[in-house]
Amino acid sequence: MDGGLTITLISVAMFVGCFAFGFIPLLFRLSERSLQFVSILGAGLLCGTALAITIPEGVGLLEQSWRASSSSSDVPSSLKNKNGTSTENGTPPRFLIGWALTFGFTFMFLVDQIGSYLSMRDRASRLPNTVGITATLGLVIHAAADGFAVGAAVATGQVTVQVIVFLAVILHKAPAAFGLVTFLMHAGLEKKYIQGHLLAFSAAAPILAITTYFILHASGGSSQNQLTATGVGMLFSAGTFLYVATVHVLPEISSSRSRTGKPPSDLQWHTGAEGHHQQHLGLLESLTLILGVGLPMLLSLTLHDD
Repeated sequence: MDGGLTITLISVAMFVGCFAFGFIPLLFRLSERSLQFVSILGAGLLCGTALAITIPEGVGLLEQSWRASSSSSDVPSSLKNKNGTSTENGTPPRFLIGWALTFGFTFMFLVDQIGSYLSMRDRASRLPNTVGITATLGLVIHAAADGFAVGAAVATGQVTVQVIVFLAVILHKAPAAFGLVTFLMHAGLEKKYIQGHLLAFSAAAPILAITTYFILHASGGSSQNQLTATGVGMLFSAGTFLYVATVHVLPEISSSRSRTGKPPSDLQWHTGAEGHHQQHLGLLESLTLILGVGLPMLLSLTLHDD
């Protein structure tokens, strides 16, 4: 299937799924325990996808780009380093790997810090509508990072990568959309404003996914530059996945066992909510998390690329 058509269909599916799931609290109540299991599975998928899919795929793309660069230039053996790679072919892959992972992780950290600061300041001013805007803005930025991951995945042309990254993103975004609407309802926003916030959140990932795909597809014009850009994009998204799963979702899942009525998942970080009481996960929760981590590996074995 053509890459442009693929990214369009995936983006539409993300938008419809996220908006529909976020609209549920406006229609009827969903079991908090059911939502928690979706969050746990999504957290496991994010970790498993980052560790088993996006990092290896990103490294592989950078290695392909490096080999293509090395083979395209006639460099005397005396100018090659001990690893057999040319010293005249630009930045080595190992540097780009560490840089992209670290930048993705740090980017999400800065988003959290800025969002937490703004939300605490807004809460001090006792303007609930402003708090709602801050919460939505933080989640929109998160969703945009997810969209970047999807766009980079489609740019690889690997069906396995596309399917697994899409599953990880949608299972993470769905509970976030549900939690956003629930929080905005508690904040006292009118239904029409809540729908506007949900629309912005749902559209962020598809828009950036499409944008990222076409930017990577057209980067530099050469196949080598496309491989490098896509590889860096995959590793950047892996860094964001690891941050969201380990710093956001897993601590929130553990602490949510001892709290009721709190906004789930990413929202706590963007609304200044406090009161974490760490507890171990139950047996079913632990098995669900392990399933989420292992599912990307199982899918990579059963889905074969051409």
